[in-house]
Amino acid sequence: MASFSIVGKRKLSGEITPQGAKNEALQVICAVLLTDEEVIISNIPDILDVNNLIHLLSEMGVEVKRLDRHSYSFKAQNINFDYLLTPEFYKKSASLRGSVMIVGPLMGRYKEAVIPKPGGDKIGRRRLDTHFIGIQKLGADFRYDPDRKLYEIKAEKLTGCYMLLDEASVTGTANILMAAVLAEGTTTIYNAACEPYVQQLCRMLNRMGAKISGIGSNFLTIEGVNKLNGCTHQILPDMIEVGSFIGLAAMTGSSIRIKNVAYDELGIIPDSFRKLGIQLERDGDDIVVPEHKEYTIESFIDGSIMTLADAPWPGLTPDLLSVFLVIAAKAKGSVLIHQKMFESRLFFVDKLIDMGAQIILCDPHRATVIGQGENLHLRAARMSSPDIRAGIALLIAAMSAEGTSIIENIDQIDRGYQDIDIRLNALGAKIERIES
Repeated sequence: MASFSIVGKRKLSGEITPQGAKNEALQVICAVLLTDEEVIISNIPDILDVNNLIHLLSEMGVEVKRLDRHSYSFKAQNINFDYLLTPEFYKKSASLRGSVMIVGPLMGRYKEAVIPKPGGDKIGRRRLDTHFIGIQKLGADFRYDPDRKLYEIKAEKLTGCYMLLDEASVTGTANILMAAVLAEGTTTIYNAACEPYVQQLCRMLNRMGAKISGIGSNFLTIEGVNKLNGCTHQILPDMIEVGSFIGLAAMTGSSIRIKNVAYDELGIIPDSFRKLGIQLERDGDDIVVPEHKEYTIESFIDGSIMTLADAPWPGLTPDLLSVFLVIAAKAKGSVLIHQKMFESRLFFVDKLIDMGAQIILCDPHRATVIGQGENLHLRAARMSSPDIRAGIALLIAAMSAEGTSIIENIDQIDRGYQDIDIRLNALGAKIERIES
């Protein structure tokens, strides 16, 4: 298993361009199953989770052509349902949480699907109830085989209906959407997720011939159609990478330019960094992070301690809270980080405490960070990445620490960040990839 050796206390400078958005890629790549015509998708990130999904679709019978490193052509003319019952399919799809989103398009087009219990990050319970209940309401019958640990889903037909989702699940909304576009009649989804990546999926489906209205809101209306066509689609920049690079610049006292960020799609992310005292400059569609010798956490208007909490869009994405937590350790002042959506995502803070950060883990959901400003002197450490987002937070900490740190299990980082060592080294970092 590979690891990173990181020499800390190196200032960065230059320009960096965020990769295509991982979370959007997983959705729109699954959507190619809805048509037998060619779909071309560009700005696909070259990362493990996405590559594994593309390989899975190829094994299922989708004709896949790589046009360049970040562009692919997909043609799903003939799906091999026998493959869905093989141990190979079980192994590959069970290790990739994004594979659950093949259920919606398979049900929409073929009225049957098979999926094992999906894997992914170990960040607490991530239930699939919203996915399954929504597709059940359209007319599907779910059966779980405990011996094979497989969900078998079938329907004679799918019929549109009204549904109120019990949570604004991004992948749940995407899955239900992809089933509903080919259902008979009209489906209305209330409390739908409205993240930019769900909006992108809706626009892609409409270009394919779907009829979805209410895009950008939490109330979607889908008029079912008989068939979808091919299309071309370009994936947005990854907002999590953009936020990670902002935090990295602030933590290392560096000035960098982040290119082509799709600024208008970032929501409250820039202002959330400003609450920690990090100044950003917008220059066209770029973000310039100036050198910060120090930064001070704001207080609320009444003088109480700042709280940063995740929430469904347009609230703060939970995928950035790990980054906010580590950069707050170097700020002046205190902040409460409240991770509401995943109960185990803050457990990596023990590694930051060992490095010298002052953090109190209140419970599985909350951590209080006492920022030490220029008095913070993080010590190098040997640590292991528990998940994608904690992995990048630990990398940021290691790059600002004194000495050489080792991060093991970097496959977790590679799942979400393309060539992160090469790209950061181009800015002046000193990260060595060590293959075991």
